[in-house]
Amino acid sequence: MKSGRILVVGGGIGGLTAAAALGQKGFEVTVAERSDGTGVEGVGISQQANVVRALASLGLAEEYLSAGFAYEAVEIYAPDGALIARVPSRSLIEGYPASLGIPRPALHKVLHAAASATGAVIRNSAQVAEMVPSAEEVGVILTDGSSGHYDAVVGADGIYSQMRHALFPEVPPPQFTGQAVWRYNLPRPPDFDALHVYNGPTGVGLVPMSQTQIYIYATTPEPANPAYSVEGLAARMRERLSGCAPQIQEIAARIVDDAAVVYRPLEAIFLDGPWYKGRVALLGDAVHATTPHLGQGGGMAIEDAIVIAEELSRHDTPQQAFAAYRQRRVERCRYVVEKSLEICRGQLGQGPLIDNARASAEMNILLAQPI
Repeated sequence: MKSGRILVVGGGIGGLTAAAALGQKGFEVTVAERSDGTGVEGVGISQQANVVRALASLGLAEEYLSAGFAYEAVEIYAPDGALIARVPSRSLIEGYPASLGIPRPALHKVLHAAASATGAVIRNSAQVAEMVPSAEEVGVILTDGSSGHYDAVVGADGIYSQMRHALFPEVPPPQFTGQAVWRYNLPRPPDFDALHVYNGPTGVGLVPMSQTQIYIYATTPEPANPAYSVEGLAARMRERLSGCAPQIQEIAARIVDDAAVVYRPLEAIFLDGPWYKGRVALLGDAVHATTPHLGQGGGMAIEDAIVIAEELSRHDTPQQAFAAYRQRRVERCRYVVEKSLEICRGQLGQGPLIDNARASAEMNILLAQPI
């Protein structure tokens, strides 16, 4: 397919990257996003060298890097706060940093602008109301009243994917892991220049994401999968960090704004079977949602989007393209999901405690390979 009309369902990290990549390949793209486009979480995201490389391949590295904070190392700490190792991170592109922390709203803005620059039409507050596939096209009616006929549809609508359920209703829903993640933004100390990772039953990370901010994340056991109201979230997060290293307890004292705490139960899913049906394919969390222990959830969605655009531009039919896309991506994404779950289970006492320095080094070697 050298041209054609593509509908991308979902306007998050994967969907907007897909829109930008497909638009650069000459496709006419429409994005349907169920939110109004203003509700992007204000906390950050950590992205490794493979993601910097991927976005650089779309010509976005300068905008992307200027919106975040580049760092070149990971510091690993014992549960008591002792520094175990400072592990240098290797850049995959000469002249570019190895890793980047970036506020999610800033990343969304970069990707939204990139998609719009290619001519993509982005429809907010729009979901798929009806989808009628045929051998030649896919007819779609959206909830905003618009409709169209598309050569292919890409489902990038997240872990609770409507598109996954429509294609594969027999697939079980995402499974709760027994853990949740807590995130909060804090002022960045002047000398804070690396990702800090703390081992232990409560996994904690500190990520620089701008000249003025870092964010803290903590993965904690939440076996009953509780639903918490916003009121009291800051106190709950401080309590979860009360047994951590002294420097983490000191930071935790600054967690005071309930509304600024982002709390999410950790769920995961991996589709072993097909990732597409006919002219409709899935990417990102819709097909391989992972826990955040390796910091690669967003990165895998970005890589998926680039690969799917490449394969659609190389093959005569969407079916051929989608089969090639899955073949390129399945084992790489399986590794991220399974290794992240190993770390999760280790923190929960359901398996051996995984050494974060070793896990990060192994991941970096694998993900340095071409996508």
